[in-house]
Amino acid sequence: MTAVLLATMCAAIYGTADFFGGLATRRSRVLAVVVLTQAIGLLLVLPLLPLLPGAPSAGALGWGVAAGLCGGLGVALFYRALASGVMSVVAPTTATTSAALPVLAGLALGERPQALALCGVVVALAAVVLVSREPGAARAGKAALGPIAAALASGLGFGAFFILLKQVPDDAGLWPLAGARLASTVAAGALALATGRGLRPGKGSLPVILAAGVLDMIANVLYLFAAQRGLLVVVAVLASLYPASTLLLARYVLGERLSALQTAGVGLALGAVALIASG
Repeated sequence: MTAVLLATMCAAIYGTADFFGGLATRRSRVLAVVVLTQAIGLLLVLPLLPLLPGAPSAGALGWGVAAGLCGGLGVALFYRALASGVMSVVAPTTATTSAALPVLAGLALGERPQALALCGVVVALAAVVLVSREPGAARAGKAALGPIAAALASGLGFGAFFILLKQVPDDAGLWPLAGARLASTVAAGALALATGRGLRPGKGSLPVILAAGVLDMIANVLYLFAAQRGLLVVVAVLASLYPASTLLLARYVLGERLSALQTAGVGLALGAVALIASG
């Protein structure tokens, strides 16, 4: 039950962080947003390392660095897709991929959730698929192939991030996240330098970038704790329900319309959480 609660909270905060990240990329270069959000997350987690139990080890840092590289690539592709596509299409498309990959990995590794929880996982996957559909946007030509391809690739990166963080030792504390953020910050910064992209944020975008970075790290902490207490099949699919909060913010802040299928998907997401919690 604790893992379910942590993963559900993680999803809500991930979705809010992605909303702010998407807004930031409309005012600043994508790589600038990625580097700054990753650096903000690193600065947030470093003071917490001595406050929580856990010790650094080669395994903890190694899995964290690998997760950070995958997650950093996923963030860069995701923000790029958000900047050029429709938020209510891109975010759920990414989530569909990022949810399916850990579920397949968990089952392949021998995880077997209880029947009711497994039903909840299936419902959750269906929910993510439903909220990813935006027929109106597709007919209007807004759901271009480029942003959709970037969204799918980012989903693979996020899915790998979920899988790799599940592998860290239970006594590692927050050290894997420190390694992950250090790796993603350095990689994104090196890419920005190699391509000659400036890292200066656009006018008025720094508070939005700060919010995205802080919220993303908080969500990562919640996911790590959830993964240490629950099955990958369960916690990863719950964390991947984050488009629900992204969609609701896009609806009420940006005025993007939700289709009937998306609304049904949000309802299914709530039902999935209830089923998994009951299982």
